Amino acid sequence: MTAIEQTEAARPRGTRLPRRARRNQLLGAAQEVFVAQGYHAAAMDDIAERAGVSKPVLYQHFPGKLDLYLALLDQHCEALIQSVRHALASTTDNKQRVRATMDAYFAYVEDDGGAFRLVFESDLTNEPAVRERVDKVTNECAEAICDVIAEDTGLSREESMLLASGLGGLAQVVARSWLHSDRSVPRDQAVQLLTSLAWRGIAGFPLHGIDQHH
Repeated sequence: MTAIEQTEAARPRGTRLPRRARRNQLLGAAQEVFVAQGYHAAAMDDIAERAGVSKPVLYQHFPGKLDLYLALLDQHCEALIQSVRHALASTTDNKQRVRATMDAYFAYVEDDGGAFRLVFESDLTNEPAVRERVDKVTNECAEAICDVIAEDTGLSREESMLLASGLGGLAQVVARSWLHSDRSVPRDQAVQLLTSLAWRGIAGFPLHGIDQHH
């Protein structure tokens, strides 16, 4: 269940919720407000109203707006990292790995809650704690891709990391561009086009110690 769905399920006023359920409700409401308004324009009053709680209840869980924003970032950065790791582990066929990884980024930006905007299009990137989390998701996704490249090609860690950063950056930028173009190309087709582009590049590095023609 997404944070937005948790909010909808938990929103009725006057209901006493367990602490974890209340926290999820508040995060879901905050996500809606931050995505719609951006960090700077969002107010804790708006978030409390969206969640159907008083401001004191909101402050019991999150001391301030930045704390709330960082909690959301932690949640959604980890979701993308896990999605990329799962894609890489889903098959041993490297071309399918590329496709699964590209699709993980497309699925992430297409999510109805718009969480990717908090991560990749934040209006708070000058805040060190936010920058740290955005860098972390970029680096950890690249590290996961790097592990596969280094193992399969025998390239050095540094060389593999450059290639991995290129693949991750390609996936993220193109997926966002696709979404902002109002998905004028069907998702499966867009993923296939990007997979073909990425595979033509990465397949040029032969598997380490194996004469394989994928």
